[in-house]
Amino acid sequence: MPHTSDVAFSPAVKAVQQRLGSRDHFARRPDWPTEATDELEQFLGAATSVFLATASAAGQPYIQHRGGPKGFLQLIDRRTIGFADFAGNRQYITLGNLGENPQAMLFVMDYETRRRVKLWGRARVIEDDPALVARLFPAGYAARGERAVLFEIAAWDVNCRQHIPQLFPAVEVLPALDAMDQRIRALEAENAELRRQLQAG
Repeated sequence: MPHTSDVAFSPAVKAVQQRLGSRDHFARRPDWPTEATDELEQFLGAATSVFLATASAAGQPYIQHRGGPKGFLQLIDRRTIGFADFAGNRQYITLGNLGENPQAMLFVMDYETRRRVKLWGRARVIEDDPALVARLFPAGYAARGERAVLFEIAAWDVNCRQHIPQLFPAVEVLPALDAMDQRIRALEAENAELRRQLQAG
């Protein structure tokens, strides 16, 4: 009986799992979800970074980073994720790959909470729908949306947190560092004044 995890666990993968002793563990696990849950929607809505994997018809893989402000990844419905495609370096490798092979994958990483989500599915590029691009475009973002990308979820899974470094966005860390620097300067000035007073007797 097929399982939704078969999107990743091909016969070759299952053979390796069997040989290395993990097949029974994965065979007992529940099927991977095929629709977005409320928790996944919240996770995607907070994401500022995603990696989009595609491959050519010949199987040549390519991974492209896509980023934006929180909310740039949007659920169109429980099976579809959409985002505006911003103007970039004009290589168009992803667009070319999707034109001949719609199989794709999203890898969404949250370094702050050390969480990652993998989504398998099919993606398509929408070139002639300015209303959709406008709907998906983040308000006030300094970029130009050229087209839309829609990703249809086939299955998704959550990875373990092991080996994920914990990183924090500079925009959130810098104010705390600035406040610390101001406090240090104030204490240094206070210390210098106390030294002056002691030296003056």
